Amino acid sequence: MSKSLYPKIKPIKQEFLPVSEHHEIYVEQSGNPDGIAVLYLHGGPGGGSSENHRRYFDPERYHIILIDQRGCGRSNPSPNLSENTTWDLVQDIEKVREHLSIQQWLVAGGSWGTTLALAYGISHPDRVLAFILRGIFLGTEQEFQWLYSHQGAARFFPEYYRDFISVLPIEDRLDPLQGYYKMLTCENEVAVIAASKAWALWELRLSSTEHHHVGMSQVSDTHQAICMAKISSHYFVNQCYFSPEYLLEEISKIKHLPAIIIHGRYDMVCQLDLADKLMNRWQNAHLQIMPSAGHSGFEKQTIDAFCKATDSMAKFLSEVSKNK
Repeated sequence: MSKSLYPKIKPIKQEFLPVSEHHEIYVEQSGNPDGIAVLYLHGGPGGGSSENHRRYFDPERYHIILIDQRGCGRSNPSPNLSENTTWDLVQDIEKVREHLSIQQWLVAGGSWGTTLALAYGISHPDRVLAFILRGIFLGTEQEFQWLYSHQGAARFFPEYYRDFISVLPIEDRLDPLQGYYKMLTCENEVAVIAASKAWALWELRLSSTEHHHVGMSQVSDTHQAICMAKISSHYFVNQCYFSPEYLLEEISKIKHLPAIIIHGRYDMVCQLDLADKLMNRWQNAHLQIMPSAGHSGFEKQTIDAFCKATDSMAKFLSEVSKNK
């Protein structure tokens, strides 16, 4: 039987945690404070957390922690690119763990959240119980080319890609990633908003196999679009602040940890072959390919797979805890 999201719940605590002289991040807790601690990492970079992310987890079994990553969502200041790198975010995650006095936790995430989860795990393997990862993104040049060049996803969605590059000056259309970054960091507020919404629309159109005829009316939250576009382009022009193939090369540091990897067969944002490549280097990882799903974390097959994964992981971790 297919599973749906768990019922809506309210946080039991919401706070802002100072993580640097210039940044404080939004942290919320829900579910069972005595349950299995789980951190869910949102996508983007810059996407922000959603109340529906809580609903992947059984609130009776899990102590659910969500954050808005530095510079986006409800974190302050937002949007903001200063002191904002992968390694700043990794340090922020560890500060949240220490602040909440959590010894170890399950780390889960989707899309860019998988990138950050892997980077955190590689840096702090002794603090991770296991992983649940949906839509693998490794921050490689292959992925940047797929998303933003004329030779990747554009070949499947040529009409959407024309819309995507149409906001750029003609001279910037051969390198849209650099062109967008230049526009998104300029002083022209009107241009920044237009570029942000076009960026968000391109990704939204690539993300779901269930929702068609997606238009600009679906990009209604200007703040969210600006956070997503500015911060994503900032990370991607800087190759996510790590060397090419870094996550694959360092996977040996976490290969002893169990992981459930969920990936849609028709994911047009994150490429399935990289999830397969990761699984083949990770002896305790299991890859589940959803036969009709795309990239979105809230398609029916994805919800079913993710919620079943959290249920099975809760049972597994409880057994491990009993046997210690």
